[in-house]
Amino acid sequence: MTDLPALKGDRRLSRRGERLAFAILAFGVWPVVAVGTVAAYGFVVWFYQMIFGPPGPPPTIH
Repeated sequence: MTDLPALKGDRRLSRRGERLAFAILAFGVWPVVAVGTVAAYGFVVWFYQMIFGPPGPPPTIH
């Protein structure tokens, strides 16, 4: 089988597709993942405090 060299048009399409994929990841997917991660962590902390109470020293008895 012979390997054909890549054509300039194919290179442009490949480069354009790569830039499009980067833009979608950089400005679409990763911000959503970051916000979702922070929101999930906040939910876990909130739920933990609902069960075990807020952080702080134990109540003192006088």
